[in-house]
Amino acid sequence: MEFLKADNLSFSYRNKYQTVDAVKDVSCSFERGRAYAIVGKSGSGKTTLLSLLAGLELPSGGAVVFEGTPTAKLDRDHYRRDHAAVIYQNYNLFPLLTAMENVLYSMKLKGVRGKAARERAEKELSAVGIAPEQFKRYPAQMSGGEQQRVAIARALAAGNELILADEPTGNLDITNGDQVVSILLRLAHEENRCVIIVTHDLEIAAQADEILMMKDGVLERDA
Repeated sequence: MEFLKADNLSFSYRNKYQTVDAVKDVSCSFERGRAYAIVGKSGSGKTTLLSLLAGLELPSGGAVVFEGTPTAKLDRDHYRRDHAAVIYQNYNLFPLLTAMENVLYSMKLKGVRGKAARERAEKELSAVGIAPEQFKRYPAQMSGGEQQRVAIARALAAGNELILADEPTGNLDITNGDQVVSILLRLAHEENRCVIIVTHDLEIAAQADEILMMKDGVLERDA
């Protein structure tokens, strides 16, 4: 059974002036243990495709199928909580929670608390390069690269096997961006997760196992 697939996937929305076909009849599949890059110019449909795969939107046509079940038939809040973690360009950390508390929160939602939760949070924060002395820092006290690594640790601690990253290096310098990409590739290749990265950076995309090229809502080619 395929882990995740888009099956003749389409998505349209209407603005003030017209109906926009953001994704048009896209079919592709994704497996655990591999990293994928979705690339394309602004407006190509790549972020919309990621949103559909994450269950943030429901398709206008076709289906996103996770382990044999269309997301339209799933509780999509549970799907994102238990399976699909989204990592955003702007990190989306809770500003009034420390790095440790941000990671603990993801486990609290799944009923993991106490010593076990704290030990796992410490493990995942350390795995992405956050030092113990930084655990009690608030997001505003951390660099962009550090905040993005905390966001990744939060996804790891929740145990999500599907990691969807929307321009995860967009606000980072080259060094921090390279570190974040290395972490995401490790998650795929060493921890058997399915990692899907939306990026406009072709150098980042070249490091993925497979590249999906979007143009005007259409999957133009894969490589």
